[in-house]
Amino acid sequence: MAETSAGTWSLGESDYHRITEHLQALLKESSARCALLVDRTGQLLATAGEQLSFDPTTFASLTAADFSANDQLAKMIGEPEFASLFHQGEKESMYLADIARRVILVVLFDNRTTVGMVRLRVKQTVGDLNQLFEEMFNRAASGGMQGQPESGLLEGAEDEIDRLFGD
Repeated sequence: MAETSAGTWSLGESDYHRITEHLQALLKESSARCALLVDRTGQLLATAGEQLSFDPTTFASLTAADFSANDQLAKMIGEPEFASLFHQGEKESMYLADIARRVILVVLFDNRTTVGMVRLRVKQTVGDLNQLFEEMFNRAASGGMQGQPESGLLEGAEDEIDRLFGD
């Protein structure tokens, strides 16, 4: 479960599958290498595409810090926030986009595609993921899901940690 400013929400199995479908479609349509979803606290929520050659947990934490720092820079120049960021390297680049003001989409790509193509495909994916996350947040705010409740992927993890390390 991840903390949000509007309360607590959980990422259920069907939500996770819908998210990864959107990420995989983005990669196919843009020819990008990898896509990640990171919450604003730095927790990795989902990945799709090529396997990363670095620690994804550290990357997720640094991504959240980068986005947060850029939010502060935006405020300094009179913008409420930056909805997207682009970091260009000699061979590798990354495009970051805000999802529902609580999650960051990160797309890693190389010279097999262009920033224009990535940006175009990210725009559609951001719209789709915004809708999906708003549904999840509304479901959490209304006290659960319609119909059958769905277990969050990390449900019970806190209890297990408490058992391991003693309350």
